[in-house]
Formats: sequence, structure tokens, C-alpha cells
Amino acid sequence: MDFTGKNVLIAGGAGFIGTNLALALAGRGARLRLTVHDKPLQAAIPGAEVISADLRRPEDCARAVQGMDLVFLCAAHTSGAAVIRATPLVHVTPNVLINTLMLEAAHRAGVGRFCFVSSGAAYPPTGDRPVAEDEMFDGDPHEVYFAAGWMKRYAEILCRTYAEKIARPLPCVVVRPSNVYGPYDKFDFAVSHVTAALVRRVVERQSPLEVWGTGEDIRDLIYVDDFIEGLLAAVAAEQPYLAVNICAGQGHSVKQILQTILKVDGYDRADVRYDPSRPSTIPVRLMDNSLAREQLGFEARTPLEEGLRRTLAWYRNKRLRIPLPR
Repeated sequence: MDFTGKNVLIAGGAGFIGTNLALALAGRGARLRLTVHDKPLQAAIPGAEVISADLRRPEDCARAVQGMDLVFLCAAHTSGAAVIRATPLVHVTPNVLINTLMLEAAHRAGVGRFCFVSSGAAYPPTGDRPVAEDEMFDGDPHEVYFAAGWMKRYAEILCRTYAEKIARPLPCVVVRPSNVYGPYDKFDFAVSHVTAALVRRVVERQSPLEVWGTGEDIRDLIYVDDFIEGLLAAVAAEQPYLAVNICAGQGHSVKQILQTILKVDGYDRADVRYDPSRPSTIPVRLMDNSLAREQLGFEARTPLEEGLRRTLAWYRNKRLRIPLPR
């Protein structure tokens, strides 16, 4: 798809995915509108229109989507494992409002295409086997993600309804990410995911270096630049409705991730201590990348070591400006 001159809304322009998507689309000549709510943009986006909006309000959603050719819904209320376990409904009410109202506003405004960023956490557990797209509704999400997973599933059903079940349909793309990491991620321990938390602990040279859980949990990690390429490939597909995994297609344990970060950053004498009593999520989450490879021609290309090297460099230089210890 040629994005040159396209009117594109990125809802959630100050977030991790939204920031990286805005940078990518600005480089492709799109005319961008970005929504912000409770925090400012993380990066300068040349030529972008920035509007303050509370997407839990229908009037703000209507204002945001007006005149847009393409809408990316990246806005969401997110948090880490501890918060999810303590307050399972924390993701539900605000996100149901955002997702529902944004779809309705986009449909009413005659938007050409709508992209919803879902989550691999909405899938039912499949043990050591990578989960494929057609298995989304084969069982409940993992107990830890029960509420948040069904919230995402509800939004996916809404996307399919708008795309296939009504007059004047709104073409919709649902992208299901694995664990995305990279620059502009959340590094606050209260809300960060495992990779960002480990990067911060290593850069700060924490000693002891505490890791929540046993370190045996396995995740599919995809570097954010790869994820954005997959996202844009999905949006460029011709189907009126598409739901697709955008993932690396391989798993790494938390221990392997940490060992790679330590190696890349030269932290040879780290006193690593795993704490099984602290909250983690599910033991194994793997995702199948066959559909994206076969239908979109997309494969993640950034090796884990290279992606972590870039993330470490960005976090140190852009956020903390902490010099590498000698």
C-alpha cells in the first residue's frame, strides 16, 4: 500500500506501538493525526496533527476519525503481570469503551479501513504448540488473562461484524502481536513487560538483579521494527476482514532473554536471583507465523541479539543517558 498523502489516524500516538508506527508512516509520506490523552508524544513526528482526546467519550472519537482514510487503534489501557493478577478488570471497562466507540465513530465517518491491535494473550492455552489464528475461540484464555483476553475477543468480533455483517461495511484488520519489544516501550516496573523490565535492570546494573518467576517461562519476542512492517503488510492486504498473528514464530525462555541482554551489554558479574513467589503470567506462549508468511510475505528478520542491542542502546542514550560502566 502506498501511504503517500493518505489521511491516517493513530489513536494512542504517545504509546509504544503508536510512536513507532507514527515514525514509520511519517517516513512513508502519510498525513498523520495522533491522539494523546494523559501523556505527551515520546518522539517528534514532523508534520503530524496532535489532538488531545479521551477515547472513552463518543464525541472525542468522532472528532478524531473525521476525514481519515485509515485508522489504527493502538490506544489501550495496559499494565504488567502484578497489576493484572491483582485487579483483573483493570483492562476491561476503559478498553471496551475505547474499542466500541472508535469502531462506531469510524464507521459513521466513512473511514476506508480500520486496524485493531489485539493480543496473543487472548488465545486459549496450547501448551508447547504454537497457536494458529483459527484457534482463538477454541477455549477460554488462560486464567490470568481471562478478563483482558475476552475484552480483546469482543473487539475482534466487533471488527468482524463491521467488516462482514452490516450494510456499508467497514473493512477491518485485526493484528495479534506476540511480545513486542524495542525503543519507546514502557520501562516503568509497575507497568512494564518482562523484556523492558530486564533491559532496565541490566542498564541500571542492579545488584542483586531480581527476576520475577523461575525464568523458565517461554515467550515469542518480536522486535518493534519487524512488528510494524508486519502490521503495515496486514493493512495492505485486500481482504475485507483479516485476523493475523504478527510474531517471530519462535520462543525464548526468560533466562535466555536475560542471558542475551547480559552478554550484549557486557554485564559479566551480575548477581541474578529468580523469585518464584513474584507474579508471572503463563508458562509457555508460542504463536504460529505461517499465515503472515504465506499470505502477507512477512517474516520477522531481526535476530534477538540485534534487537536487544538496539533496545539497550536506545534506553541508555535516549532515556537515562547512563554511560556503559568500565
